[in-house]
Amino acid sequence: MALFVEVAKQKSFSKAAVTLGMPISSLSRRISHFEQMVGLRLLDRTTRRLVLTPYGEAYLAQAGRLVDEAQQALDDLVAEAKGPSGLLKIAAPPDFWVLHHLSRFITEFSAAYEHIRVHVDLKPSAIDLLGDNYDLAVTIEEPRETSLIMRKVAEIGNGLFAAPAYLDERGWPAKPHELTDHSAIVSSPGAGTTWSLDRNGEVVSVAVGGALSCNSPNLARKFALAGQGIISTHRLSVERDVANGRLEQVLPEWDLPPTPVYIVTTSRLLPAKTRRFIEFAMQQLPSMLAAGTGGEAWSKLRTDHTGVRLISP
Repeated sequence: MALFVEVAKQKSFSKAAVTLGMPISSLSRRISHFEQMVGLRLLDRTTRRLVLTPYGEAYLAQAGRLVDEAQQALDDLVAEAKGPSGLLKIAAPPDFWVLHHLSRFITEFSAAYEHIRVHVDLKPSAIDLLGDNYDLAVTIEEPRETSLIMRKVAEIGNGLFAAPAYLDERGWPAKPHELTDHSAIVSSPGAGTTWSLDRNGEVVSVAVGGALSCNSPNLARKFALAGQGIISTHRLSVERDVANGRLEQVLPEWDLPPTPVYIVTTSRLLPAKTRRFIEFAMQQLPSMLAAGTGGEAWSKLRTDHTGVRLISP
């Protein structure tokens, strides 16, 4: 049953064999014997792909749950004896907040759970949790696959930022509607980009645009540093730029909608190592990211309309 479930999930004998640590020939023979035993064909094999038959689909729905429950029971038993252990594979985007803040979080997690080995892959593109054999993914984007389990663990605050040279030349916006007279570095070309700003429950939507656009937050930050316009971005991504005066926050009393941080898994039945990581994240990440959500650490840096940074007491 467990061998069939792994092959069905991977949709590949070769990938499943690597995961299971057994020869492809042995795995194929075991599955064929299983099909002969039940008298039903569960998998259709071709030279290019492997697909489940209707019988295979129906069996996977039940067998997958049973295998997951059995694995979780075994993991819980081992965890009771010596604590959570094993290799935890994590996928995450190569964003600044990940490099700076998630690295610190994972360091603390490793110190708390010394028997869990952690491997992190920075993946700029869409993540195939099952195909790449990850235990979980940390992401700010909702997954397209509806079968994946998504847990919100924290939020990242967002704001508007520009280089002092740009603001000195074009002026400092005093109200949201004045953003329409400025160059905004947005994610897609043409009209249609709207920034929604909130100040203590007062919400204002402003249509913005400019000569430059790009789908990379890191490149947009580079354009802003070069004085090309105003960007909407995570506060965590530019906190060093603000601290050293290379960027200033525009309309600091106005907030943009925060960006949720999710942990994504393929199942609700998780091994002890994965459950401990998620629990640790829900306890620690919100406070670690508080600097980007209008928390105390961020509020110490304020900007007036002359470009002078004010340090609050």
